Amino acid sequence: MRINRRASDRLRNGHVWVYVSDVLPGTDAAPGDAVPVEDEKGRFIGQAHYSSSSQIALRLLTRDRTPINREFLRARLLAAFEHRERLRPYTPPTDALRLVFSEADQLPGLIVDRYGEMLSVQILTQGMDQLEPVILEILQELCRPAGIVLRNDGAVRQKESLPREVRILGEVPEQCELWMNGFVWAADLRQGQKTGLFLDQRENYMAAQKYAHGRALDCFTSSGGFALHLVKVCSEIDAVDASEAAVARAAANAAANGISHINFHRADVFDFLAGSRRFETIVLDPPAFAKSKASLDKALAGYKEINQKALRLLSPGGVLVTCSCSQHVSETMFQEMLTAAALDAGQTLRILERRVQASDHPVLLTIPETLYLKCVIAEVM
Repeated sequence: MRINRRASDRLRNGHVWVYVSDVLPGTDAAPGDAVPVEDEKGRFIGQAHYSSSSQIALRLLTRDRTPINREFLRARLLAAFEHRERLRPYTPPTDALRLVFSEADQLPGLIVDRYGEMLSVQILTQGMDQLEPVILEILQELCRPAGIVLRNDGAVRQKESLPREVRILGEVPEQCELWMNGFVWAADLRQGQKTGLFLDQRENYMAAQKYAHGRALDCFTSSGGFALHLVKVCSEIDAVDASEAAVARAAANAAANGISHINFHRADVFDFLAGSRRFETIVLDPPAFAKSKASLDKALAGYKEINQKALRLLSPGGVLVTCSCSQHVSETMFQEMLTAAALDAGQTLRILERRVQASDHPVLLTIPETLYLKCVIAEVM
């Protein structure tokens, strides 16, 4: 399959995506095929999975002619697992972590998370969907899980003309109990957020704990991740989420750890931040406001509003932990938004840490999309 100059330059500069507008006429590939990729002059660049319906028509798998078969997949999966094993001595102890992170592990369209003895798997592209039986066979061989949940219910599968579904292989309980950062957690692998929990904030929970103090407010608490970690260092904690299910889940996680002094509130966070009560620590961990580039301006306005409101409630010396998981919001955009919010709130901020997603969600330097989570920890001067 031949591509134009713009796309071939992008691939040679380290990216792995080719958009449908950059594919030259004449393709006869079937949906999900692994195809050789050539530049406009017919020079070989690599092999990629072809999608017949996504705007991302090609996702590069390899820059050589290695057959895309069981041996190829097994080697890539094993390399991803070994990378996490090398990180283990340097990261907080857990039995819940990401084992495969799509493009960042050179397996575009595949996500694998481990929750104790269970695996949660997402297959997001036509190419990986064709390979599903082989992928599952290799995962069984390498991981020996008690059960596998196929969380193929993400909206992104619609862009690939793939059905949205959840399938269970083996024995998977309604609630999977696991251990992370010294806490017991319950994860719903069938219907929970993402593949069960937000594993990408695992290391940021610990970082927030280093700086938090006094009265704390955890906004968009979800499973209670930040709130639980603030218990040891904060005198009082309020945790807020608009979702009744999220509040119930967070309260259950607190109870499972014998924690009774978090005040959980089901409320709109924007409304809650309009109050007048002061705090020494505020955490903002909202869902992705920018689902697409078209919604970027509106999303940045939303991020600015919640950060501005939070900063007005922080006492001098207070700590703001603010996050964005919107892929379309770059680090620069996020910092500019935070600067504007601080100026409008009349606050001067000192940066304590700039952070990204947990290390089991690796970032590739040449693929900026692999860096999606931004986290800034700042102190009010």
